Amino acid sequence: MNDILTFITLALDATLRVATPLILAALAGLFSERSGIVDIGLEGKMLVGAFAAGAVAYWTGSAWLGLGAAMLASMGFALLHGLACITYQGNQVVSGVAINILASGLTTILGLAWFHQGGSTPPLVGAQRFNDITLPGADALKSVPVLGDFYANVLSGHNILVYIALLLVPFCAWVLYKTRFGLRIRAVGENPKAVDTAGVSVALLRYRAVLIAGALCGIAGAYLSTAQNAQFIRDMTAGQGFMALAALIFAKWRPWPILAAALLFGFLDALAIRMQGVSLPLIGQVPVQLIESLPYILTVVLLAGFIGKAMPPKALGLPYLKEQR
Repeated sequence: MNDILTFITLALDATLRVATPLILAALAGLFSERSGIVDIGLEGKMLVGAFAAGAVAYWTGSAWLGLGAAMLASMGFALLHGLACITYQGNQVVSGVAINILASGLTTILGLAWFHQGGSTPPLVGAQRFNDITLPGADALKSVPVLGDFYANVLSGHNILVYIALLLVPFCAWVLYKTRFGLRIRAVGENPKAVDTAGVSVALLRYRAVLIAGALCGIAGAYLSTAQNAQFIRDMTAGQGFMALAALIFAKWRPWPILAAALLFGFLDALAIRMQGVSLPLIGQVPVQLIESLPYILTVVLLAGFIGKAMPPKALGLPYLKEQR
């Protein structure tokens, strides 16, 4: 029984760690796509954010300065995406793919030129990265069965960015559904002409949405290189931007289901790590490759639309041309 509880505790602890960048990136996509801008470039913005965070944290010795640099770099790429899609009304999917390609190439070239370590940054130590935090009373409650163990070993012991990601879910839900700005964001993704008729700038709203998406992607990228890992590694996002996009679609563009979907992906990834080398009754040892591929298989299934029918915002992917009066 104790072995089962230990397995569950370790798996849940790993779930929160793995799900954090997915939560942040999916929330980023939520703002962008709710405003009508398709955001295939989540992956690229996370990657450039991870590189900026790792590089600046190494040079300055501060993980917080690295986080700020990650947000600025990612917002720069988001602005580029907005310029192509909003101002010049280009194809939003093509622009997002271009963002991903540019980010992958640019981070590799700069990493090789600046650090000469195969595209990676040097390892980060001490204040150069975000370290784990012990919540109040965690040590005292550790000996309490089940609930105390859950608090001490699952909820406690994460870095600050994990808690920020979890707090951003209710905050984003409040912004989208309880504020005038959120109402306008949702409206511009459904009927931009009505928003324009009301005297509100469609372009300005969409730019604000994509910049918010860029900031959130920057936090996700910074988490990868300065919290979950201790350096930037070439192409370290490894498809997590697309997994976040799948979580967004699975959640039908809603904040709380995004949290559930991201935790599901995180749990599958954590389970893959824990199941390596484990033999199951009647089945035997499950191939490691199959376990590791489960999150990606689920991503493909969700993106293919096999689980439920997700209805995107009506104006998603459609450029808006202001009528001349």
